[in-house]
Amino acid sequence: MRRHRITGLLGAIALAAGTLAAAGPAHGLPNADPPPAEFGTDWHDPLTAAPPVARPSTRSCRVTLAEAQFRDFTPYRGDYTPPAACGAADWAAVVLRLDGKVKGRQYDRLGHLSLGGVEILRTSTPQPSPDGITWSVEKDVTRYRDTLARPQPVEMLIGNVVDDTYTGVIDVKVTLTFYAAEGRTRAPDTPDRVLPLTTPVITTPRNTERLLAEVYATGSGGGCEEYWYMTTPAGAPYSCTADGGPHREVRVSVDGRLAGIAAPFPTVWTGGWSNPFLWYVTPGPRAFDVQPIRYDLTPYAALLNDGRPHRIEVTVAGLPAGQSGWSTPTNLLLWQDEARQVVTGALTRHEEGDPSGHSRWTPAGPGGQHRVDTEGAHRLTVAGYLNTSRGRVDTTVTRSVHHTSAHRWTEGESLDALTATWTDEESVTHGPTTTRTDRTYTMDGETTLGAGDRLRTVLSLGDRADTVTLRGGRTVDASRLDDRYTGDATYTANVPRDQRHAVATTSARHRLYGSQAPGGCYDRTVGTTQGTVTVDRRRC
Repeated sequence: MRRHRITGLLGAIALAAGTLAAAGPAHGLPNADPPPAEFGTDWHDPLTAAPPVARPSTRSCRVTLAEAQFRDFTPYRGDYTPPAACGAADWAAVVLRLDGKVKGRQYDRLGHLSLGGVEILRTSTPQPSPDGITWSVEKDVTRYRDTLARPQPVEMLIGNVVDDTYTGVIDVKVTLTFYAAEGRTRAPDTPDRVLPLTTPVITTPRNTERLLAEVYATGSGGGCEEYWYMTTPAGAPYSCTADGGPHREVRVSVDGRLAGIAAPFPTVWTGGWSNPFLWYVTPGPRAFDVQPIRYDLTPYAALLNDGRPHRIEVTVAGLPAGQSGWSTPTNLLLWQDEARQVVTGALTRHEEGDPSGHSRWTPAGPGGQHRVDTEGAHRLTVAGYLNTSRGRVDTTVTRSVHHTSAHRWTEGESLDALTATWTDEESVTHGPTTTRTDRTYTMDGETTLGAGDRLRTVLSLGDRADTVTLRGGRTVDASRLDDRYTGDATYTANVPRDQRHAVATTSARHRLYGSQAPGGCYDRTVGTTQGTVTVDRRRC
């Protein structure tokens, strides 16, 4: 008989059995008091090791975009007007900041913010304490300059449930800070148009010369797709099954033809792996700022430039037919040739490898472990050309995705473990310039429920990317991202909060090198013990 399901995300374990601990001031840094022996009623507010958003030292203006308290699934709606004092859309940078606070008892929740239908932020929340926590999220939204330049309706939602048990009301304020382009500080190259893909059918400007799609893809909604990477094939004795197992791929098609593929990022929310003590202070990579998947669709621009409606659709391969659980809001980012009313050209190449994705279940022997081994791969190359005012420009996009995982569990799921790797390799040649990006996502964890209902989770996550830009065969730019999280947390399950005797150590290290890093190098480590920050080290 199953005693406890240990794989749920977003607080699937019944945290309502007791009271969560209270947030307090930062303490426990080196040369301060030692951390407590176990979690008490005071811990550090959530923070990440990621670098701050770069800001120019120019004149700035601030606009409040949204201010709301979320108690249910009623969205906040308001109106946005661009500032008049910092230039007429000629901004050097625009930075979004979300400041949140919540107290009481609540699960983590997913949220989004859109402007004129364009999604500009997808986020999730930390889990609160009775006395309350505060947190913040910052994001560079300069690329949405086209949207920000005009008055727009605002919509924001952090879906929430407040009742006698879950008492946490999520209180947020979102601002935009605009930095003027003045002196030697220039406005960056941003899309001329940003179009939300609110329906599959869309008509784009006829002089488009570059086209990107960004998809804020998340497995979410309270069901098994929140932890899609641990689903098993139908027939395996596990709490969440899917027809083909855990392999997923986010695809974009144009008029029914495959135009882009990508590996989804395996986000772990702040209730993930049935152990919220892992995430009270240091969330997993991307949990507070969900990064969109980007696709270069420029080879299809000539087709779309005919002035007719076309279908651009996003699907998640591997999701069982008819099953919900994924959200894929999409924006189209377009650059236009101002010297041409119509940019002509053609799609010249479309080569798709046979997609593979299969899982093999090995039943457990007497007293042993079940195991599901999964492997999936896919490759796509598309190419086309455009006759721009500067001459013919050829674009070739090649993308290759690969996924392997090994999932082990025992009867009743008192042991549940996963080791998984996803790679997403992309090469885009646009004229004389080639940009290559190699992404690797990793997850290695094990949760066990032992004697006395002591639940322990040991987990490591990785988010890595290497990007290099070549022109004429010579490297002109390069950057490297390495964002890692490790955690080890134990508590007594199925008891009130004051009887959980929870302990946890976590470490988050964010490294960024090259042109994307402040000063060319950023390296910060944040470590915690029982919710106390014990390490905050910068190496650059």
